[in-house]
Amino acid sequence: MHALSTLDLAAAAWFLFAWLGFNVLIDLSPLRKKTLSSAMETYRRNWMHVMSLREVRIMDTSIMSGLQQGTAFFASTSLLAIGGGFALLDATERIVQVAGDLSIPVADNRALWEIKVLALMLIFAYGFFKFGWAYRLFNYASIIMGAVPHRGQAPDEVITKMAAQAGELGVLAGRHFNRGQRALFFSIGFLGWFAGPYVFAATTLAVLLVLLRRQFVSKARDAVLLGQYPDLGSADRSGEYTETGSSNPFT
Repeated sequence: MHALSTLDLAAAAWFLFAWLGFNVLIDLSPLRKKTLSSAMETYRRNWMHVMSLREVRIMDTSIMSGLQQGTAFFASTSLLAIGGGFALLDATERIVQVAGDLSIPVADNRALWEIKVLALMLIFAYGFFKFGWAYRLFNYASIIMGAVPHRGQAPDEVITKMAAQAGELGVLAGRHFNRGQRALFFSIGFLGWFAGPYVFAATTLAVLLVLLRRQFVSKARDAVLLGQYPDLGSADRSGEYTETGSSNPFT
C-alpha cells in the first residue's frame, strides 16, 4: 500500500463513503420512502396482486421474462468488464510507458496501476454477484407467480398470500439489481482515479449527484408518482432484509 499517497487514500475513502452512504440513504434511511426505487417497489407488489386477479397471465410472464433478460445482460457485461481488467493487468508496463511518453495523467508506476485496476475489477465482481442473485430471485418470483391459482381454484386468502410472496421476491430482485447498477455507475466515477486523486474525487461527486437527482427530483420519479396508488399488497417491509440474512445494503 506504500504506492498510495495520502491524497489517494483520502479520495478512495471519499469514494467508499459516497457509495456506501448512497446505498444506506436509498435502502435504509427514513428518506427511502421518497425515492423512485421505493415507488417502484409499490408497483411491483401491486403488479402481483393484480396478476392474481387475471384469468390470462401471458402479459405478466412476458414482463418477467424481459426483467430476467435485462438482468442477464448486465451480469454478462460485468463479466466482460472483469475480463477487460485482466487484459489491462497483462499490459501494465506497456500502458505505463505509453502514458509517460504522451504525458497522460495516469498512474506512473506499475504497483499503483495494478492497485487501481484490481480495485476496479472488484467493483465489477460485486456488480456481477448482485446481478446474478437478482436473476435468480426473478426466477423464484416467476415460479411462484406461475403457481398462483386462478380465482375459484383455491381460497382467496391462499391466492393473495402467494401473490404477495411473488411480489416480495420481485422487490428483493429489484433491490439487488439496483445495487448492481449502482456499482456500475460508481465504477464510472472510479475511472477518474486513473487521472489522479483530485479527478477521482470530482468524478465520484458527479456520479453521486446524478444518482441523487434521479432518485429524488427526476422527471422519471415525477411520472411514476403521478399515477401512484395505494399499496394493495403486504405491509411495508422496505427496511427489512431478513430474507437475505442481512440488513447490510452491500449484501
